[in-house]
Amino acid sequence: MLRIGDTIFSFDVLEKRFKCDLLQCLGNCCRYGDSGAPLLKSEVRILNEIWPSVKPFLRSEGVKIIEEKGTSVDDNDQEMVTPLIGNEECAYTILKENIFMCGIEKSWSEGKIDFQKPLSCHLFPVRIKQFSDFRAVNYEELSICSSACERGKEEGIYAYVFLKEPLMRALGDDVYKELCIAAEELKNNHGEWKL
Repeated sequence: MLRIGDTIFSFDVLEKRFKCDLLQCLGNCCRYGDSGAPLLKSEVRILNEIWPSVKPFLRSEGVKIIEEKGTSVDDNDQEMVTPLIGNEECAYTILKENIFMCGIEKSWSEGKIDFQKPLSCHLFPVRIKQFSDFRAVNYEELSICSSACERGKEEGIYAYVFLKEPLMRALGDDVYKELCIAAEELKNNHGEWKL
């Protein structure tokens, strides 16, 4: 593990190769899981505020679920998450050429809102858990991301490099810069990470 200030990183965040491959995975991270996308308290409020601007971009079945259950719901662990359509895909998904994509991000990309998407979605497959005196940054290896792992290996892209923007969003520029320095030092001292 690597510690930078009050943040502890799993070495998997530094070692694993990863680059999304939507043409292969078809956006299955938006489709499969135990529950919807985890939400920060601030994001619950944001989703309520931006709902009128996001609604026109969504599929009718997503709109129906959100209007019935709300812009966020409690999951089995009593944590706030996005609602699901039929216990499967996120209610905020849209389909483009059979690829599940984020309707929130579509609204953002067209300049309708200034919120890109929930941080947990932006960071995936990295997860951040806040504890009382530190936060833990971990990499989740999931079968739905096997094509992203293969593409990352082929192109030599590390997860922390591919996820630069969301890691900076979550942790700040300074912590991300220190993470990059630490990763380079570890590679220089121990050679390239084992694959």
